[in-house]
Amino acid sequence: MKLEFQDILNARKIIAPHIRSTELDLSHSISDLVGRKVYLKFENQQFTGSFKFRGALNKMASLTPDQKSRGVIASSAGNHAQGVALSARIYKIQSTIVMPVHAPLIKVEATVGYGAEVVLFGEVYDECFEHAQKIEKEKNLTFIHPYDDPLVMAGQGTIALEILEKISSLDSIVVPIGGGGLITGIAVAAKHLKPSIRIIGVQSNQACGMYQMAHHKRQLNQIEMPKKITTIADGIAIKKPSQRIYDQFICKYVDDIVTVNDDEISEAIFLLLERAKSVVEGSGAAGLAAVLNRKIDLGPETCVLLCGGNIDLNMMARIIDRGQIKKGRLAELSVVVDDLPGNLSRLTQILAQEKANILQVHHDRVSKGLFLRETQINFVLETRNQDHVQAICETLSKHVNKIL
Repeated sequence: MKLEFQDILNARKIIAPHIRSTELDLSHSISDLVGRKVYLKFENQQFTGSFKFRGALNKMASLTPDQKSRGVIASSAGNHAQGVALSARIYKIQSTIVMPVHAPLIKVEATVGYGAEVVLFGEVYDECFEHAQKIEKEKNLTFIHPYDDPLVMAGQGTIALEILEKISSLDSIVVPIGGGGLITGIAVAAKHLKPSIRIIGVQSNQACGMYQMAHHKRQLNQIEMPKKITTIADGIAIKKPSQRIYDQFICKYVDDIVTVNDDEISEAIFLLLERAKSVVEGSGAAGLAAVLNRKIDLGPETCVLLCGGNIDLNMMARIIDRGQIKKGRLAELSVVVDDLPGNLSRLTQILAQEKANILQVHHDRVSKGLFLRETQINFVLETRNQDHVQAICETLSKHVNKIL
């Protein structure tokens, strides 16, 4: 497998009429938090909501008339699915996509909306991949690999051209890693344009095959495979990484690989929504999570790639609630009082005086530990910060039997 800088330049000419050159901006708030200039590359604003459209489009353009007439198939957790589906629609090719049964609904519906036939199969990407290969042989289709293909990598590498043409003074680029195609394309292009630049990969700690290969063992058959992957970074949840991508590209062009956990990723998603006013999915926020949690030795200027924005709205709602609670903007309080008329009214008056807005209230008279004449009242409150929550608790403690 070969990937050269000229391949990436060629890819840019091919895909330029159809893609969006996404924004690259300095984030003042994040720069202040980490003490370095941090630029954000908003590839979550790409068509289909992900960088995957670039690589899929470049690959689709290379197909022969016979291959186009027979149709294509792909396996994907969601973003590659949409990229292939839209690329196939542009070239008027029939596409079939195999996706995990628990793929986010937003990604499944979007893929169908682009005209693809979706087959739900397996728990993780690797199972989808095997099933897609079976269908490929049965129906004589052309398989569009999500990362292990030089044409796909070349398409992804066009992101680096956009980054360094705008900010040539960068010291590093931080890139999420799933299968390794994205970081390979970016690294080949970036190292050609600026050999001194550092390329840092970020994986979920639930699916960290490339990290294990880089830091502990060198062969795919020596790394510890997870039995089950549970992470909000579903777009980079690759159970079995590519040995040849690692051997030919990762170990040559990538300077370091680090991991982040789901809590760190969710905090990054929350921060991006609040400060950058941008919706980013778990895999897309992994790079920023590493930066915010000091996992990377940053130089004066770095670029973090936000590679996707296709997040399930129910998941986003949970992330917002968790972020609000952590910052003290939402509070869940349970108090125990005597079960007497007027006690609830007195408590709500206290909360009003403390300028807390009551969102939910629930009476519980049957929980263990309560006396027969006691009741537990559970509040969900809108508050200002953790100090405000503490002040509310101190005031309530003077009027209730106990705070749980």
